Amino acid sequence: MPIPSHFKAFRIDQTDQGEHRAEWGPMPAEQLSNGDVTVRVHYSSVNYKDALAGTGSGKILRRFPLNGGIDVAGEVVASEADDFQPGDKVLATGCGLSETRDGGYAHYIHLDSRWTIPLPDELDYEQAMTLGTAGFTAALSLYRMEANGQTPDMGPVVVTGATGGVGSLAVNMLTKAGYEVHAISGKLDRFDWLQQLGAVQCVDRNELFLGDQPLESGAWAGAIDNVGGELLSGLTRVIKPWGSIASCGMAGGLELHTTVMPFIIRGVSLLGINSANCPTPLRKQLWQRLAVQWRPDQLAGICQQVVTPEQLNEVFSTMLAGGSVGRTVVKIDG
Repeated sequence: MPIPSHFKAFRIDQTDQGEHRAEWGPMPAEQLSNGDVTVRVHYSSVNYKDALAGTGSGKILRRFPLNGGIDVAGEVVASEADDFQPGDKVLATGCGLSETRDGGYAHYIHLDSRWTIPLPDELDYEQAMTLGTAGFTAALSLYRMEANGQTPDMGPVVVTGATGGVGSLAVNMLTKAGYEVHAISGKLDRFDWLQQLGAVQCVDRNELFLGDQPLESGAWAGAIDNVGGELLSGLTRVIKPWGSIASCGMAGGLELHTTVMPFIIRGVSLLGINSANCPTPLRKQLWQRLAVQWRPDQLAGICQQVVTPEQLNEVFSTMLAGGSVGRTVVKIDG
């Protein structure tokens, strides 16, 4: 099935003078990035990285112009790859989307079959994009922690930035996996919501003090950290022996000031979470877990809104101002 000669996309561009432009409008199909699987897009989502790219607040795009959207779910309409046929339902997250190649904010996309994942039967397009990069990041964090020896009987696991996309999904996912979950957030008005997701204890980020000694009293058995910076530094001091910290965000800063003491005295592990370039076999495995045993049972409540592409710029501004909660899904097909 050939795609139309023109279709709509959220195109991000930069002039020679450095002026940023991003809007939903028509684009020629011939300008679309190459790929051996052509997909009619049904849904995408909004991640912090999308907001940075869409507003020009972060240097995300490696070339211009490109369509935004690091997540995509839709139906294959043409394929040069043996693994995919027209009519197949697929998804993709990360893997250069809206960075080195056109992303999911468009009616059509060419995907690289190496990074294209069959949509699990247990998920529809909207549910898959409620998970998206955020859910996959939370799943990869839990996978790496458990591969490193983390178990529920070691004690509570804390999630920072808990009201965000990764954070809220991690709270619900950890709870379903049998962990006692504590949540750190500055949004006190969302504590009841976090408790509905499974958090046993909610901690006000603004009242939190993790000490200033190389080692402080152990407070948690492990952590999924979406913040980085000073908060991550503090977490290294208060994780109990043999616990793991999955580091998957840097909204609070890029630098990490700590000592080797937590690592060589308590055996604490700091695990880097790179969801964008996760190997495909593991990516497929984790999506199956997301669809079944790790699927958040509060998924519908974590999806706070479904928006149209015309609303993206407003959503980006709200997210960068710290006003977003949970997940925002983008319905692409009219």
